[in-house]
Amino acid sequence: MAITITAHAEGATLAVRAQPGARKNAVVGEQAGALKVAVTAPPEAGRANAAITELLRDWLEVKRSQVELIGGPTNRNKTFLVRGVTPDELATLITTKLA
Repeated sequence: MAITITAHAEGATLAVRAQPGARKNAVVGEQAGALKVAVTAPPEAGRANAAITELLRDWLEVKRSQVELIGGPTNRNKTFLVRGVTPDELATLITTKLA
């Protein structure tokens, strides 16, 4: 798996490549070292960021407070913090979900 996951004091960070304005909300796979996430929300007023955050929470099956956007709010390349998990745990979870 080539998705960038790094250690953080509160858990692990995850590189995400956003695709706003898609036909449906879905985790698409890996692209350029990031988890590609498509959402129907437009990239206006943070609506796509909120939709991506919610989609990641549901897809990773974690609590609402565990996923937070910490980098790239106006860029397609984003960094999300997933609290309470190690990088290895997050990598295993993503690998399992994408398989």
